[in-house]
Amino acid sequence: MRGAHLMPVPLIRVDGMAGRLSIGDWSCPCVIGKGGLLAAADKREGDGATPLGDWPVRAALLRPGRIDRADAPAIPWRWIRDNDGWCDDPADPAYNRPVRLPRATSHERLARADQAYDVIIVLGHNDAPPVPGMGSAIFFHQWVIGADGSPKATEGCVAVAPQDMREALGRLQPGTVLRIG
Repeated sequence: MRGAHLMPVPLIRVDGMAGRLSIGDWSCPCVIGKGGLLAAADKREGDGATPLGDWPVRAALLRPGRIDRADAPAIPWRWIRDNDGWCDDPADPAYNRPVRLPRATSHERLARADQAYDVIIVLGHNDAPPVPGMGSAIFFHQWVIGADGSPKATEGCVAVAPQDMREALGRLQPGTVLRIG
């Protein structure tokens, strides 16, 4: 009996200290949270730190008009709508979940004016189930360039240049894991 040949599931490696992200033999510069790297057990809402660990890639959210359908990945994805948000209020039962705006509790708006959330790769950090206050909206997304011409650190996410995100999108498969180390 012959077994089916299975392609290895890609692992996205993030070297937060070196500022490099790699998938297989391809790599690019990346930025992490302004609070540096932190053990996931020590992650707290608003600390600006990027949690160490292996985070499953759950899905992609793409901004219509800024990303072409041709760039859509081979993982579950959908278009970002103007009223999409992500709850970051630990007291809200929807903490670390997508929400519809307007919303009275604290949240992030996903349809941003800058390019950061033109592509959002949702990671399985603190989501099964979410523990209030242990960090929300830890995404893999596009970076934003600061006034000094350098990419800005994130609020705890991993970010890459837009052209590198297009390359990364093409390498995602069901089961992909992002490893922050």
